Amino acid sequence: MINPDPEIRRLMEIMPASGRMFCKLISRPEQSTVIAAEFPRPWKQARPLSINFDLWSELPRPQRDLLLLRTVSWLTGVKWFQPDLASGLVLAGVIGTIVEIVQADAVGAVTAGALAGLAGTQIWRSNRNSQKELDADEAAIQVALRRGYSEADAARHLLGAIESAARIEGRSNLSFTELLRCQNLRAIAGLSSATVPPSMRKE
Repeated sequence: MINPDPEIRRLMEIMPASGRMFCKLISRPEQSTVIAAEFPRPWKQARPLSINFDLWSELPRPQRDLLLLRTVSWLTGVKWFQPDLASGLVLAGVIGTIVEIVQADAVGAVTAGALAGLAGTQIWRSNRNSQKELDADEAAIQVALRRGYSEADAARHLLGAIESAARIEGRSNLSFTELLRCQNLRAIAGLSSATVPPSMRKE
């Protein structure tokens, strides 16, 4: 059994600086998953990350480290506001909606709101594809290199964490995305020569 308080302090220390700024670790013994984080919302700066420490204690320490770093990398990797077309359309749509409401132009407000909604949906989807999941794994491995792990070991520990978490949570099968992640990690760890095809990274 792990005492949550010292473990939280330890995990905060291995986080990258961006994780310590935005991610808040919460003990949640009632949740059915080992670790959980909601998709970040653009209006919330804090990005909570909850852990069931009873389940967490069943993972070896290296797997805990990599699972934590991976979740933090995913949370901090979600970007809502970037200098691109979709973000520009969201901003233009929001401003346009406000202007049209102030001017009492219902049709203009609906049009501008629809533009903002459409662009926002595009950003949402771009942050939830397989490529983002694989990027989060690879970013976690890069952080782990600065914490004393080798690339191959970090990939093996993260691979083990994915499989162990599924077992601990009582899941008999991995999801499609988890299978892709496992294949990519096997390639990074040197356990397989097969890499994830570019077409499948966009799923």
